[in-house]
Amino acid sequence: QVQLVESGGGLVQAGGSLRLSCVASGGTFSNWAMGWFRQTPGKERELAAAIHWNGVSTRYSDSVKGRFTISRDNAKNTVYLQMNSLKPEDTAVYYCAASWHWDTYSYDYWGQGTQVTVSS
Repeated sequence: QVQLVESGGGLVQAGGSLRLSCVASGGTFSNWAMGWFRQTPGKERELAAAIHWNGVSTRYSDSVKGRFTISRDNAKNTVYLQMNSLKPEDTAVYYCAASWHWDTYSYDYWGQGTQVTVSS
């Protein structure tokens, strides 16, 4: 049974930084593309960042490009999201997700989410 467990969320002031982590278990982490989604009430879930199983190819939404960095450590079954220059509009629940396919918005496994709140 695949499990994804996020950590690192919290409250931060605008302009600050946070680093989210997601540890995977129950599957072959190095076979998955990994993504960080975010969602606020009343809005659709947004794919903020994704990383290929090779750890080299990445993609970002326009809203986070240049501020967020996704990375992974296949030896630790962990994916990270470094978030810098945070803005109040980054406030959301952030979800880690895994997919057997690259270049997709349809992910196969999901974490429970971690709250990120950015105060102005």
